[in-house]
Amino acid sequence: MNTPLQTPAVPTAEAIRRFVDTRIQPQAVQMDQDQEIPRALFTEMAAQGLMGLAVPAKYGGTAADYATLGAIHEELGRGYASVQNACTVFGMVCKPLSRFGTEAQKAKWLPAIAAGEVIPAIAITEPGVGSDIAKLETEAVKEEEHIILNGRKKYITLGQVADLFLVFARLNGRGVAVLVERGTPGLRVEPLHGLMGLRANMLAELSFEDCCVPAENMVGKVGFGFTHVANYALDEGRYTTACGSVGLAQACLELSFHYAAARSQFGEQLRKHQLVQKMLSEMITETKAARELCAAAGRLREQGDPAAITETLVAKYHASKTAVLAADHALQIHGAAGCLNGNPVERCYRDAKIMEIIEGTSQMHELQIARTFRL
Repeated sequence: MNTPLQTPAVPTAEAIRRFVDTRIQPQAVQMDQDQEIPRALFTEMAAQGLMGLAVPAKYGGTAADYATLGAIHEELGRGYASVQNACTVFGMVCKPLSRFGTEAQKAKWLPAIAAGEVIPAIAITEPGVGSDIAKLETEAVKEEEHIILNGRKKYITLGQVADLFLVFARLNGRGVAVLVERGTPGLRVEPLHGLMGLRANMLAELSFEDCCVPAENMVGKVGFGFTHVANYALDEGRYTTACGSVGLAQACLELSFHYAAARSQFGEQLRKHQLVQKMLSEMITETKAARELCAAAGRLREQGDPAAITETLVAKYHASKTAVLAADHALQIHGAAGCLNGNPVERCYRDAKIMEIIEGTSQMHELQIARTFRL
């Protein structure tokens, strides 16, 4: 039977748990301060199969089922949310590439990503329209055997270090997805620093000025870019972000439980005070509920059930809000100690809020859920 402080064990997640405890958590403070994930850690992650979770086995990936994928992302979220979010990005590129890409595209890029030789990034968000896919302004023009890109992308996770970008643009008013390699003439990458949370996400702004790529770099058909490729990527991202949010909430719960057991106030352990018990109880209940919602979404996704899209929205909505609640309670329980730079609670508090924003804000989720249920 699982205690409130234990994450349910999944066989293939046990090695990841050890990896998180020995290689990710010990570096989390430094990564947060340096605002970067070391390239060497990506190499280690690839050796653990983390960069190939969404890559089919025939291309060197681990092709994790959704139950395993969810458990692994929960462990990563427990360790450090920026690393978990990086793995989310890998999935948001590899999953649609596996489904909509040509055999040549898959053979060229998927093995290299799974091996950690190539870091991918997805470029949807733009300065003027955010992630409103229907309003994206980046333009693509077809000229013989090439595609010319012009436009800007902003807040691109891993943009500072990515070797390959999956870029979304508009060609004659229809959505397209195009692979663009780093170093392509006409592509400029400008680092963005100072994000409140997920500081090691290595964000960048991308500028395309007559950026010319081979037409064979298009992923899927003309017109599929927004309706198929982007939506497929975002749906994948919501699931793993939901699971990562559960891990972040679990980290807050574990930190708070141990601190409340070690700390004494007014002659007794902090955890014996009823108001502290109330906060811990809420954290336990909401974290368990969020985990079950993620598990339900994972089962439907594994079955290919169309209802998985809505279940994933619900899971991401609740799990990200749970991460914020757990981080808030953890900060209250730790008091001034939790507010210091370098304290994991302070970092979790900043990271948790970002989980409510990435892959669709909580408000966008509310609107989509309401539409689904015809409210």
